[in-house]
Amino acid sequence: MPTIELILYSKPDCHLCEGLLEKLEKIRQPEWQLEIRDITSREDWFNAYQYEIPVLCQKLATGEKILPRLSPRANAEQLARLLANNLT
Repeated sequence: MPTIELILYSKPDCHLCEGLLEKLEKIRQPEWQLEIRDITSREDWFNAYQYEIPVLCQKLATGEKILPRLSPRANAEQLARLLANNLT
């Protein structure tokens, strides 16, 4: 099975980011690679995502595909369905 590369744009002390990361860890698949990007480490990331985090993307050969935003109240099962429906 091919590797699926996911990127989580986050920042330190972001409770929404921590919650999404916990859910991702619960449903993590062996073929997934997860890269966590701290938006405070690069100005372009900060400018793009400062009001949007957490932002989950799939890394593709053509760039990054931003995945639909999930409600912070959603559970891991709902996240798994969202990913199943949206990963390329």
